[in-house]
Amino acid sequence: MLKPMTILSILVLPTAAVAMPVSTFLAKADALMKKGPMAVFSGDIGLLKGEMTTSFAQLRAEQVAARKAGRKPELCMPAKVGVRPNELLGHLRAIPAAQRRMPLKDALGTWMQKKYPCPS
Repeated sequence: MLKPMTILSILVLPTAAVAMPVSTFLAKADALMKKGPMAVFSGDIGLLKGEMTTSFAQLRAEQVAARKAGRKPELCMPAKVGVRPNELLGHLRAIPAAQRRMPLKDALGTWMQKKYPCPS
């Protein structure tokens, strides 16, 4: 039996967020597309949107940190980035299956590097 202090320490310990791999993102997106209009009732919509929001926030933070450190950022995203679902999914599907274990953030980073390269 766990002691109360052990239970408390388990509840208080921070947990690291696990980045969603591209393969999982695509599988969930494809499943939602198959549901058609009923997809709006799926919790996976919020999950995918949240993953994208988190990934973009991390990319933006890396961009800002590079500038603050006097380095050229890997990408130069504007303040607002418009994402067209078909364009995003096309980019993700173009990633070879063997590489789809990469976190969504890394895949979005390569996409943003192509769309918003930093001036030389």
